[in-house]
Amino acid sequence: MKSKSVIHTSFKNFEDKLDDFILNFETKGEDFGNQDRNSLKLFNLSDKLINVKSFRVPNIINQIAYKFFRKSKAQRSFEYANKLVELNIGTPQPIAYYEFTTPFLFKKSYYVSEQQECDLTYRELTTDLNYSNHEAILRAFTRFTFQLHEKGVHFLDHSPGNTLIKINNENYKFYLVDLNRMEFKPLNFETRIKNFSRLTIHKSMVEVMSDEYSKCSGEDFEKIFNLMWQETESFQEKYHRRRRLKQKLKFWKKH
Repeated sequence: MKSKSVIHTSFKNFEDKLDDFILNFETKGEDFGNQDRNSLKLFNLSDKLINVKSFRVPNIINQIAYKFFRKSKAQRSFEYANKLVELNIGTPQPIAYYEFTTPFLFKKSYYVSEQQECDLTYRELTTDLNYSNHEAILRAFTRFTFQLHEKGVHFLDHSPGNTLIKINNENYKFYLVDLNRMEFKPLNFETRIKNFSRLTIHKSMVEVMSDEYSKCSGEDFEKIFNLMWQETESFQEKYHRRRRLKQKLKFWKKH
């Protein structure tokens, strides 16, 4: 199997160590977070704690696509993270990516970044509406999202678990993770507001985010809120329809 690695210039001195982490990923490192879809492990690299994400082997169609036509999730994560750093947008420091292929198929890939400690994710705001300084954090998050849009960043996976939040007194710093689905381009009004649709089911949170985005953008609050709530409801409807379909398929497979 052929391997390819690209390592950030700041971490070239650690190439042998990084190679060892990847080649011995199954037996070394400490499991971290949800292992359902992809595997995450933590490793010690000198004085830093680093995070290695192992993407599962794609289906046969994508094995061909990633081999010949598309960039892998690991490569996109690395390149997009570097772009965010250039734009002064919070994300864990990118370190490297690795890919393993055969002559005709794409197999495994890994994305390596610094482990980013945080106090909460956006998800906690959706599950605990009484979280300390809830509205202040939500408004700060909305300003952060407005800045993403102003800088031409369309984060397609803008969902509750993908923004880490660090609190320093009453200053809030935001870091994006799960970066492999992004676009960099000027964003129109509809695209900007639709970008909030996956974040919460709570109308009260949508009202606050609409109000803050109105203040940032100068657009009418009612116009923003109506579209944001409409897109939120539409996303929830599609999400639950997909879940019901998956449950039916599981039922028929069992029987």
